[in-house]
Amino acid sequence: MRICHVNRVFESMMRGWHKHAVSLRAGLAASLALFLVGCASSVSVVETWDGNPEAAERAATLKTPGEIRVVRVNDRSMTNFLMDDLALDYALLPGENEVVFVYKTIWAKTGVVSNGESKVHVIESEPQVARFEAAAGEIYHFEYDRPDTRQEAERMMPEFSASVVSSSGQSVASSSVWDPAEAITASRTPIPESPSDGTSASGGNALDQLKAVWETASDEEKKAFLRWAFE
Repeated sequence: MRICHVNRVFESMMRGWHKHAVSLRAGLAASLALFLVGCASSVSVVETWDGNPEAAERAATLKTPGEIRVVRVNDRSMTNFLMDDLALDYALLPGENEVVFVYKTIWAKTGVVSNGESKVHVIESEPQVARFEAAAGEIYHFEYDRPDTRQEAERMMPEFSASVVSSSGQSVASSSVWDPAEAITASRTPIPESPSDGTSASGGNALDQLKAVWETASDEEKKAFLRWAFE
């Protein structure tokens, strides 16, 4: 067999392999896109409670745009998703709710960017908290001033506040800077006082009290308790 014939066969094989690789990449890209769309649709409504409470059937909805990332609801940490800028709906049980969130804007850099340097400016607010009583089946959304420039966004952040608005256009809450200590104190389950005769509570009552406090403790408090318990 001549060398030129071998070369033609090899080149033909390489062209076929290249087409196959391109098709494979395109297929993987399409599959990934469909997967992300599917994920986005499946997590578009986020439940903010544990278990299966009866009130869940009458849950209210809080719509959040991509600029707002909810981090806690009623002292329950929300899941971190693949992308931070997802527009999500949060299902809230009727009654008093506490929503902690961060407002974030992203601005492209106009100058030359060095290797390894981010190509965007990220401007975030301090963690904000909005407390309001959610009505059964009601739909709420956030309203806030939107900056036109990065400089305007930077000026707005120290005094940033967002309103929670009902479907009728009524503002039900205005956010303020979140104080974790205040939230922890407010969410505590009261521990019954010791009996007046000085006797200690029974083992069952003490265990129930510990369970109640543990369920309302923050992640940092749980870690601190475990460190103390095993020292």
